[in-house]
This record gives sequence, C-alpha cells and structure tokens, in this order.
Amino acid sequence: MPARLDHTIVGVRDRDESATFLADLLGLEVGRPLEPFLPVVLDNGVSLDFMTVPPEAVTPQHFAFLVDEDEFDGVFARFRARGGDFWADPHQTQPGEINHDWGGRGFYFLEPSGHWLEVLTQAYGSPH
Repeated sequence: MPARLDHTIVGVRDRDESATFLADLLGLEVGRPLEPFLPVVLDNGVSLDFMTVPPEAVTPQHFAFLVDEDEFDGVFARFRARGGDFWADPHQTQPGEINHDWGGRGFYFLEPSGHWLEVLTQAYGSPH
C-alpha cells in the first residue's frame, strides 16, 4: 500500500476547546478521547488529534481544509456567526475579505490556540 497520512498531533492550550471549535466549524464531530488525544476525523479519514500542552509549548502551524463551494458557504456562515477576524491572505494584509485564488474562494483565520486555519474551494495550482 502506498503511504498516506493517517493522523497528526496538534498541540493546543485546551484540547476540548480547539477540537470543538474545528469540528463545529467544519460540520464534523469530535471523536471519543484516545488519551491524551481528542480526535477530529476529516472526510478522507485523516484525523487531527488534539492534545493539551503547556501554552509555551504551542507551536503555531498551518492547516488548510479543501471543501466544495456549497460547504464553503456553510463553513463561512458558521465562522461569521462566531464573530472572529479573518483575512484573504496569510500575511493579514486583507482583513475581512476572502480570496478568489485559483478560481475558487478561501479565507484564513486563527483557532483558539493560535494555529492558522485556511478553508479553500480550489487546491493551489488548480486550473480555472
């Protein structure tokens, strides 16, 4: 079998807060705890296993989630209902905007522990 990503561990300040934030936003469920991890399983079977670590041990990472156009509308509406800041770009130069890269839509935002999340409808390099 070719290699494929199964899971990754995400160090956060509060695993319950971060896992619930992501699951609610993406319309997913938080899995049952696998001590010390709290998983959120994506549609392709890859899980993000949230683990509480000391705040100084959180190293911000970037996670991008590819969704279809209809799902983007739902994710963006749920995000806007929370009232958080968002940007069209990872450098935070376009606040309150979405991008239209590769003929799709996308936006960037921070989750509660400071990890950068991105939701996009076209993979980088997609023909449009």
